[in-house]
Amino acid sequence: MKHCLSLQDFSADEVTHLVRLALKIKKNPQQYNQLLRGRWLLMLFQKSSTRTRLSFEMGIKQLGGNSVVMDWDASNFAISPIRYEARYVSQHAHLIMARLKTHTDLLKLAEYSRVPVINGCDDTFHPCQALADLTTVFETAGTFQHQTLCYVGIHNNVANSLALGCARAGVHLILVTPEANKPAHKTEMLDKLEADGHLSRTLDVKQAIAKAGFVYTDTWVDMEFFKDPAYQDEKERRLKTMLPYQLNRENMGDSDAYILHDMPIHPGYEITEDLVESPRSLIYRQAENRLYAQQALALHLLDTPLP
Repeated sequence: MKHCLSLQDFSADEVTHLVRLALKIKKNPQQYNQLLRGRWLLMLFQKSSTRTRLSFEMGIKQLGGNSVVMDWDASNFAISPIRYEARYVSQHAHLIMARLKTHTDLLKLAEYSRVPVINGCDDTFHPCQALADLTTVFETAGTFQHQTLCYVGIHNNVANSLALGCARAGVHLILVTPEANKPAHKTEMLDKLEADGHLSRTLDVKQAIAKAGFVYTDTWVDMEFFKDPAYQDEKERRLKTMLPYQLNRENMGDSDAYILHDMPIHPGYEITEDLVESPRSLIYRQAENRLYAQQALALHLLDTPLP
């Protein structure tokens, strides 16, 4: 049984297979619309969601399956050891997607689950997002060869998953991350990827953007803290630190790179609205591709025979 807890769980060939399968599903959805008939997906949410909820729920149904949505904090997962609840719920589902606050809880869920577990986002990794991002790069460029992606922003779960995903796909990643979310700053992993030539790190945002065909940013403040009064001092400190790294016309310079953002967007913070709506923006295509990447992932984890 295979889980998707991070992209460390997949080989380079598997990542490429998932990307190609996602694009096949996107092109010919009718060929795949009954492959998961009779299968059930359990979705566990401890964090709010738009894209993860919509893409997984619609995705499984478009493949002929069904889904159940459960609020982690409104269930007994919040009051009982995870191992007991995991053993129970995995008797009824064929696949579990969990969007949790900590990677530690996700690992415990996967340890005791009897079915594959997908990390729908935690404080350390966001593999589903990175698969959609790589799908968007491949769809746009037609290849992973000689592609460079620049990520500008807070070093977070998305940055970690991009680092792993780009390394497996053969896309060079440039990280411009003057700040980091502590749980996500996997120093040893990043150092090894850099030593192996898969990524480079710099704080020269203009120079980094000039080298890239794709430029990616993300929120500077995680969604659960953005409107939290207790987090306002840290929010203001981050905004002041990160403003020079905003994706805007000045920092983009003469670059004609494609623009990526995993959403939700805070225009005027990490990116200006004109870049969100620019002809080079792939943001909405990137979000749409969450659906197909997650359908490909579900089919792969369930060892589904393909047409």
